[in-house]
Amino acid sequence: MSKNSIDNRKKLVALRHTNFQKNLSLNHQLIDLVRDIDSHAFLTNPASQNIFLYLTEYVRAVLEYWFGTSLDKVRVLDWGCGKGHISFLMREMGVQITSCDVGGGGDSAFNQITPIIEKAPLKVVPLEHLYLLPFSDASFDVVLSFGVLEHVPNDLASLGEIHRVLKPSGLFFCFFLPYYLSWTQNLAHLRGDFYHDRLYSQKMVKNLLKQTNFELLDFWHRQLLPKNSVSYPKYHVFESVDQWLTTNTPLKYTATNIEFVAVKS
Repeated sequence: MSKNSIDNRKKLVALRHTNFQKNLSLNHQLIDLVRDIDSHAFLTNPASQNIFLYLTEYVRAVLEYWFGTSLDKVRVLDWGCGKGHISFLMREMGVQITSCDVGGGGDSAFNQITPIIEKAPLKVVPLEHLYLLPFSDASFDVVLSFGVLEHVPNDLASLGEIHRVLKPSGLFFCFFLPYYLSWTQNLAHLRGDFYHDRLYSQKMVKNLLKQTNFELLDFWHRQLLPKNSVSYPKYHVFESVDQWLTTNTPLKYTATNIEFVAVKS
């Protein structure tokens, strides 16, 4: 491993620790777009919205470091954009965002209404194939997966397509990947909820990346306790405690998600 690769990895880890701990203000425009819509209540819950805020803030920081240019010159694909909240937040930062999802209308995961996409508004490119993407080779600098990779029919083929549409040294961010030892994921299975029917380990991630010619830059465990449906007082403090536990104690091996950043090699 070259010194440059080691330095990049150290820098990304430092950016993650810094940006995950930021006390960011809630996005009230986003709240107004989804107010009183049950399927989008997680975006009005401070503890839950805060997750998306610090994750997108982390992406912004990495993009500025990695590409060394203004955000409006970085082409980003929100792969499987769902309800559109990630595209909305990234666009507000000035990123050149392209949104895509199955069919191009409605939330592909739940077939629910999409007020953010309709009111923001956001243009969504329809995906008509199980894994092939309707974009040219080397079209994007970055591809984002916010809870998408675990749902596609063929994760290996999908990663191959993501590699194809990325430019050389392009980045792939994968968040909310369900962990195979997670207490929340396995409890859901015991209750008969197999929304996440495919769970992942670090070994599985490394194997998938190796087969699709990606180099792993950073990997971590995140979210010990649920936040979408629980409203915590002093949610920033609670998040800091949760992150400390999933970084510094063996409890990280029961966390809900594993996440990573990889570069096209």
